Amino acid sequence: MNGVVAENLADTYRLAAERYGELPAFASRSRSGVYQPVSYRDLFEFGLCLGEALIELGIRAKDHVALLSDNRVEWNIVDYATLMIGAADVPRGTDVTNSEIEYIVNHSDSRIIFVETKRLLDRLIPLMPKFEKVEKVVLMDPKAKPVEGVLSLYDLVSQGKELRNGGARGVEDRMKNIQPSDLFTVIYTSGTTGVPKGVQLTHANMISQIRNLPFLLEPDDRLLSILPVWHSYERVFQMVAISNGCCTYFTSIRTVGDDLKIVKPTMMASAPRLWENLYLRIMKNVEGSHWIRRGLFHSAYFCSHMVKDSLFFLQGKAIDLAGRNFLQSLCLGVLHILRILLFLPFYVALNAVVLEKLRLVVGGSFKGTVSGGGALQPHVDRFFNYIGIPVLEGYGLTETSPVIGVRTSKKLVIGTIGPLYRDTDLRIVDLNTEEILFPNAKNKNEGRGLKGEIHIKGPQVMKGYYKDEAATSRILKDGWLNTGDIGIFTYNDCLKIVGRSKDTIVLLNGENIEPVPIEAKLCESPYVDQCMVVGQDQKQLAVLVVPSLEGFKEKNFDFKELSELADSEDAKSVISKEVKRFISAENGFKSFEHIHGVRLLSKAFEVGDEMTNTFKIKRHVVYEKYSDLISQLYETN
Repeated sequence: MNGVVAENLADTYRLAAERYGELPAFASRSRSGVYQPVSYRDLFEFGLCLGEALIELGIRAKDHVALLSDNRVEWNIVDYATLMIGAADVPRGTDVTNSEIEYIVNHSDSRIIFVETKRLLDRLIPLMPKFEKVEKVVLMDPKAKPVEGVLSLYDLVSQGKELRNGGARGVEDRMKNIQPSDLFTVIYTSGTTGVPKGVQLTHANMISQIRNLPFLLEPDDRLLSILPVWHSYERVFQMVAISNGCCTYFTSIRTVGDDLKIVKPTMMASAPRLWENLYLRIMKNVEGSHWIRRGLFHSAYFCSHMVKDSLFFLQGKAIDLAGRNFLQSLCLGVLHILRILLFLPFYVALNAVVLEKLRLVVGGSFKGTVSGGGALQPHVDRFFNYIGIPVLEGYGLTETSPVIGVRTSKKLVIGTIGPLYRDTDLRIVDLNTEEILFPNAKNKNEGRGLKGEIHIKGPQVMKGYYKDEAATSRILKDGWLNTGDIGIFTYNDCLKIVGRSKDTIVLLNGENIEPVPIEAKLCESPYVDQCMVVGQDQKQLAVLVVPSLEGFKEKNFDFKELSELADSEDAKSVISKEVKRFISAENGFKSFEHIHGVRLLSKAFEVGDEMTNTFKIKRHVVYEKYSDLISQLYETN
């Protein structure tokens, strides 16, 4: 850790302002594509002024402040002010539903609500009579027209500045009393099951994430921000950036392609969906190019695959689930050296001609990205790492602030999420017997290679769920947090995630099946956009598929609407063949993992409905929504 870090986030903000001064902290994109930065010193000053105004409004230390906004500089101003007066924010994005707003604001006991846009404010105002403790609403957008009874963010900043010019120093007094154990946020998860739960994270939780960062960042690093800042994963990236004096540039799905070229980021937090979409776009361009260019690309990628795969093995970066002995490693090592010698000359030539141009799609200065919030599809993972765009996969939960483990350039083991974060303890527990499989001194290799449920203990583990002791006690026992994920600790000391214990499908014959690897493999088909495997308490598996309209069009099928495609017997026949081809013994799937029924859906899974904000399928929602279709599927299969 080479940046500034204190015992709480408020002091970290202060130290960052002192050290990095006029360096840009955040930058917002104008409609013309020009970025407008705000310096560390100015951001801290904004926070001081707004904090003083909030104290004047009666916001006490340890109060909760609701913050309904997407990524923008004003979000960070509110965050600074809230934390520096010893309060905790309750953040959520603008895609929140009215019912979620009502539940979160009331359950969190928020006394003030910051609202990003006039559009969201118009939805909020009819809900006001339902809020139990809200006293004030503040509109954040500086371009919005004033609304009667609603405060303006920058008016409050101006009021706070006048108070400070008059000698008020309430913020500094509050900062002196902030303890590491105090809450800095309550994040309501939009999980795959049940009512949102308020995850209580402390200053100590987040400080541990900053302090234990396993790679270096410098003040001249540029971070591109595309994930929702209310989510703990993007938030920790912003905290790390602040600590190290980096500038974070706000982008969006619509402009990310242009912004990669404009900003030329060196690092970014990302979700698997971004890389999956970029992969599909690259492959589409390749297939539509001249046959010579197409041949050059495939030759370049093949040679890169051969060389990088062998280099990874020789560097100890090849996943090891079985525990190779010395003789096996030696023999494999010799073969890999020979393979490098054979393909290296071709790789060097084709890398300069073909792959270097591909790397420019991310700006040309890219050190890497940490992909999180869901599993990266194996073929996408391999593709980018083999062509020289380092995609480092991380793993964690909101309940763990969120990082539990992350790949680094020194430990880039494809197929894993890398080593554990420093000061983090792990145990792998048998789902049936609750026996601790790893670490287990009775086992020759301490339990490496054995599959079970992941339990975590460390400084990043949450304080608990807000006002929900029952839910807290179910997930948190004796300091150990049950992640609900199933994993394996490899022989080269990395963690591999293989599924969710709650997602596990149990067939009538007792076989336990993880649906995620099957779904990831199916999504490699150009005809499959999304899918969900079903089969709980059935004799065999089946799958619901959202077909790819674009994929069918590229293969010269004349479908204009997804509903038309879903009703087509020809389309069903094509996808059924794809399912058999991909989920087969040749691809490593056991007989009980094979798919015996397929149904096409006429509507894509969407965030806020069938998917979470991090693009995880809400399986219970899909099961409920398509219960009749699933029943029919098993009646005929």
